[in-house]
Amino acid sequence: MTFGHPWLLPLLVLVPLAAWLKGKRGQPPAFVYSSVQLVRPILSLSKSRAGQFLAAMRWLALAVLIFALAQPRLTRSETEVKASGVDIVVALDMSESMISEDFEVPGRRMNRFDMARQVLKKFIDKRPNDRIGLVVFATQAFIAIPLTLDHDFLVARLDQLQIGQSIDGRSTAIGSALSTAVNRLRDVKSKSKIVILMTDGQNNAGKIAPATAAEAAQALGVKVYTIGVGMRGQAPMPYRDVFGQKRYKLFPVDIDEDTLQQIASRTGGKYYRADNTQRFQEIYGEIDKLEKTEKEIKKYTHHRELFALVISPGLGLVLLEILLRHTKLRRLP
Repeated sequence: MTFGHPWLLPLLVLVPLAAWLKGKRGQPPAFVYSSVQLVRPILSLSKSRAGQFLAAMRWLALAVLIFALAQPRLTRSETEVKASGVDIVVALDMSESMISEDFEVPGRRMNRFDMARQVLKKFIDKRPNDRIGLVVFATQAFIAIPLTLDHDFLVARLDQLQIGQSIDGRSTAIGSALSTAVNRLRDVKSKSKIVILMTDGQNNAGKIAPATAAEAAQALGVKVYTIGVGMRGQAPMPYRDVFGQKRYKLFPVDIDEDTLQQIASRTGGKYYRADNTQRFQEIYGEIDKLEKTEKEIKKYTHHRELFALVISPGLGLVLLEILLRHTKLRRLP
């Protein structure tokens, strides 16, 4: 409930105060006598409460009328949010090399896939009005989540993804991943169509060459931002020894930066190298700033006025009080 004139509500506090002051003054006399000896025989009569009852009705009616004048109403607001005009498909590498733990967060190491997922979630939170989809790839590429504004569902599905499940992680099909992502944007009519491609390897699987997929993206007006994930040099790959203890072995990092740079350059995007935690977070911050559009939001507010419902009992109390004053409850004379 809201009020059209809430500044009138403080007057309700004055009603009991006025009633108390009125009662303290007492009622004006109905008869004036020259001597109290004339009315001594009736001094033992009990005082009628009829006057108090009628006065209470009048004060209550006044309070109801003030409440009605404050214009109470039931308010229901609806906000219609239109997509900002930016459609984004994220292509996330799920090859086995993405479990390399070359990122550090306070107190522990984090593998490439979990780091990419964490940073992606923060990016999603900053883009509430964008439709975002997800393509995952390794030896094959498939659509994990179509373009959607339901970001809660998107994040929940992202949390369910695990390397080594539902996808062959022995190879990396960058061309297939980019082609699948671009196909999701082929028929959409957006102001801006973007693919964010994250990988830590080279294209060694799939039937589509990265250059061919980049040409298709360029023809369809899709801008591609590419991110090379992982430190430079050698990366620590975790494994379990015969006693079940976690160990690490180093293997060379082999990111095809030239191909990723060519894809980004050809489509009007940009290539980034995420070789540490801070840099990874900064990259998504930069992409977020580069791809901003005006939000189109329409807000509707519906009011159901309660003035008539409130004023009616107030007027009813006034009329009832007037009628009762002309019955046995009337004040003499």
